[in-house]
Amino acid sequence: MKANELTSEIKELNLTYLMLAQQMVLADRDMAIFRLGISKDIAEILEVLTPGQILKLSNSNMMLCRIRFDDSLVFGMLANYSKDKAMAQSHAAILLAGQSVEQIS
Repeated sequence: MKANELTSEIKELNLTYLMLAQQMVLADRDMAIFRLGISKDIAEILEVLTPGQILKLSNSNMMLCRIRFDDSLVFGMLANYSKDKAMAQSHAAILLAGQSVEQIS
């Protein structure tokens, strides 16, 4: 994949993420904070962004979302395709809930 194609894909990911995140925050702020791993401050910002602001933010060549595959235990639970997949996902959700949200400085 060429650099300009990669940048284009990142911008598309950013736009999709911001639109989804805003929709989740508007529907249920507490659940969005938990599922997205964001702070209340970020949720408040997402809630009031205009479509134009979302478009401007998404036009960055840096990913705005954080992929939470840094914890091998959580990743292993989510990728576990055993008979008790629902239980593994529940345990992973419990572990993720105990992690602190990323602080933007």
